Amino acid sequence: MSYYHLAKVVHKRAFKYKSRTALKYWNKQEHKWKNISWKRFSEYVMKVAWSMAEIGIETEENIGIYSQNMCQYLFTEFGAYANRAVNVPIYATASPHQVEYIVNDANIQTLFVGEQFQYNNAYKVQQQSDILKRLIIFDREVKLHPEDHTSVYFDDFIASGENSDAEVKVSVRMKSIRETDTACIIYTSGTTGEPKGVVLLHSSFMEVFRIHDERLPFLSDKDLSMNFLPLAHILEKAWTYYAIHIGMTIAVNTDAREIQKSIKQVRPTVMCSVPRFWEKVYQGVNEKISSAKGLMKFLYTDSIKTGRKHNLDYKNNGLTPPLGNRIKFFLYNNTVFRVLKMVIGIERGTMFPCAGSPLSDEINIFLQSVNIPIIIGYGLTETTATVTCYLKKKFVIHSVGSVMPGVQVRIDPENNEILVKGRTVMKEYYKKPEETAKVFTEDGFFRTGDAGEMIGENILVLTERIKDLYKTSNGKYIAPQAIETLLSNDKYIDMMAIIGDDVKFVSALIVPNYPALEQWAEENGVQYNSMEELVKNRDLHAMIAGRIELQQASLAPYEKIKRFILLPEPFTMEGGELTNTLKVRRKYVAEKYKDVIAEMYKE
Repeated sequence: MSYYHLAKVVHKRAFKYKSRTALKYWNKQEHKWKNISWKRFSEYVMKVAWSMAEIGIETEENIGIYSQNMCQYLFTEFGAYANRAVNVPIYATASPHQVEYIVNDANIQTLFVGEQFQYNNAYKVQQQSDILKRLIIFDREVKLHPEDHTSVYFDDFIASGENSDAEVKVSVRMKSIRETDTACIIYTSGTTGEPKGVVLLHSSFMEVFRIHDERLPFLSDKDLSMNFLPLAHILEKAWTYYAIHIGMTIAVNTDAREIQKSIKQVRPTVMCSVPRFWEKVYQGVNEKISSAKGLMKFLYTDSIKTGRKHNLDYKNNGLTPPLGNRIKFFLYNNTVFRVLKMVIGIERGTMFPCAGSPLSDEINIFLQSVNIPIIIGYGLTETTATVTCYLKKKFVIHSVGSVMPGVQVRIDPENNEILVKGRTVMKEYYKKPEETAKVFTEDGFFRTGDAGEMIGENILVLTERIKDLYKTSNGKYIAPQAIETLLSNDKYIDMMAIIGDDVKFVSALIVPNYPALEQWAEENGVQYNSMEELVKNRDLHAMIAGRIELQQASLAPYEKIKRFILLPEPFTMEGGELTNTLKVRRKYVAEKYKDVIAEMYKE
């Protein structure tokens, strides 16, 4: 198969598939899913490309996209590639402060925005920016600020480029494309909280196509892929581009809150996801099993036991299950398992890649047992997503799968850090040569910041995170130090430990400023017998919650502390919570206070 530059791939597929459905989207006015053909997809991309050229966008210029997933998002990305421009995605939930940083760092003059929330934030940034010249708005229902005379709606924008000069300019640019062109700059949080722009080349995505073709030969143009994650996330971006390369139909889910409804309506065969989705599935099934009685309880538990034996004990080890197990599995697969999958909307599933943060072995075993084809993988923004993933028929549960073809992985003997080399590895961190130099070895391997070990036949097992950067179970990155630093100036807070790794939201263990608490209690007439009693006072808790909310206003929603506990005793070196330089030992604190932390995550 041929592997095309991103400027060409949509048009190559349009030439092959013509009127076949390329994209599906939910039409709010008609309340139904509508289709866009490959031919129309290609035409929209070219209209965007011509309009970009018409308004003066240059080759290698950075174009920002600050939006939810929409068809217009894809038209814009590939329109930028046709102009040899660079795509800079920004999460739809990003705060004005985060948008401002990326706009300034990447020198973004043109920013495409999705809905009212993004427009309001972007307009605020534009008013204080000497760089950001124009906003182009995807959603026609967005109400413009009365004094906004520069923003245009996407529909009007694409109508502006239909003239021969623009068409000729884009045609010339497309003929000059190179694999070494920069495709996108994806900003990812650093340990200090300052985002770093990961520079990915077109050649990296072309290599993604090649190695996934080799690893996933069972996928085809008959598959239907659901956009689950934001297109600003490298896993969804790389996967969506791969789906286009294959010729799959892509269902574009715009409202993340409606994803479960969308899955049931569209019934995808493939879908990238994060562990949190499967955690909810598992919790739902467990609740049903707990409340079931008699025969139903037996059927649930026996079906899972049968599936585990069939899929994991036998099939996954290359063995043929006994006849009795095969018969029972056949019956359960067509009854209990099928009903479970139909309730979710995944009964047509071919495979469901899951990455972003670790999925627990318990949930993984359950999913494999009920015949949900989960494919666990490992990757980073800096590696254009996939470094490893499960082989379809043979994998190790507690691993993150086998190393992808064409990718080299080795383990640093000094600290067990996972090192990666290959064409999918980033070129650099944008405008950060020192940061870039730090993450590459002398022989060109990228330092992932994660520790692991190799077992069996090129299989990778993650052991811990070296880098001080958390990923929630929703796959979002947070920098704990940045949040701690932001809140450390509060007079009621002495120290804190942010909790955010592999959990669904950010929480905090707070060591308060005890004298300040005592003063507050005196001023407010609060009686208490001990510090342990005072830190549990509801009024005190509400007061501190309000202060935290004010101070974290500049953070994105997924970075904000949702729950916290005030500790009655301080962190100390003697107690093991602090290093000699008075830094919080996060792993130790998480282990010491695991029961307290668990309380914060009770539903």
